[in-house]
Amino acid sequence: MTSLIRVVRSAFPAHRYPQAELARAVTALVDAAAGLRPGQRALIERLHANADVATRHTVLPIDEYPALAALSGPGAPLANDRYIEEAIALGERALRTALDGAGIEPARLDLLIVTSVTGVAVPSLDARLIPRLGLRPDIKRLPVFGLGCVAGAAGLARLHDYLLAWPGHAAALLAVELCSLTLPKTEVTIADLVASALFGDGAAAVVATGQHTAAPPARARLPEVIATRSEVYPDSTDTLGWRLGADGFRIVLTADLADVVERRLNGSVTAFLSEHGLTLDDIRSWICHPGGPKVLDAAQRALKLPDSALAASRRSLAEAGNMSSVSVLHILELTAEEDPPAPGSFGLMIGLGPGVSAELLLLRW
Repeated sequence: MTSLIRVVRSAFPAHRYPQAELARAVTALVDAAAGLRPGQRALIERLHANADVATRHTVLPIDEYPALAALSGPGAPLANDRYIEEAIALGERALRTALDGAGIEPARLDLLIVTSVTGVAVPSLDARLIPRLGLRPDIKRLPVFGLGCVAGAAGLARLHDYLLAWPGHAAALLAVELCSLTLPKTEVTIADLVASALFGDGAAAVVATGQHTAAPPARARLPEVIATRSEVYPDSTDTLGWRLGADGFRIVLTADLADVVERRLNGSVTAFLSEHGLTLDDIRSWICHPGGPKVLDAAQRALKLPDSALAASRRSLAEAGNMSSVSVLHILELTAEEDPPAPGSFGLMIGLGPGVSAELLLLRW
């Protein structure tokens, strides 16, 4: 049995800036908040120039971030209240657009999974969206936090698991990430500066149904999910993640991430495909999380892929940056709308995130 993806829709904040303008804004913010050390100005410019990012969205106008940083220092309230407000608004827009595109009334949803790692909300975002969207009060809910960047793929995999058990149901996945609200304010590290050059804000929603669900025909051709696989790589827990500091979330990111991907990903993918009688040559579309240019290069080398295979991932990175859990869903949308594979062909979604972990989804178009 399979689950059917009916629609995927992305939503972005109104504020979009060229990478060079964001580099200047980050330089000024870091200098005002923590003071630039010798060489850091040139390092920020170099990191932004080498990130393969052309533009990114920010949930606030860039001239508002210095004031937010001033309110988020040690011992002061964090930016989390602003995260809740903006994440609800952007998430509502993404999910409402997806439901409209699928032709499914909000009250018909049986499950809502929400992934986010750039803020904390209790009650969770899904609970807050019920009255705004007209969802049923008895809808099943699953908020996901700690999976980080891999959560977009993992959320879709868990959506698939649910629909296998309830093939007459409809379910939705919402990923919303406001990475700009986690910009460093004090004691800036190299990892902070790398993140400031890569991450962008956005949201994406997927609506899917089981095989026995009566629903309008999909307006765009999208794949069905055939199978999934999860894997956490040993001895890599300190490679990527968050730590909670006095001024909010601080990124943990080491240069080992690309090495872990290059060493481990081929074994994960080939083992997964072989379980279904397939090889790398059978995959016609690749939807790979764009962790950054080095991570994409590592994935391409590990899987021995041509440049064209990861073109959609590189385009998403260039247009919007790394949006954490949102990115793989945005890449799926780009693939479906602009270069849909031939009917019956196979695709593979690859999510990568803290753990270091990989989430693989076998798709058929």
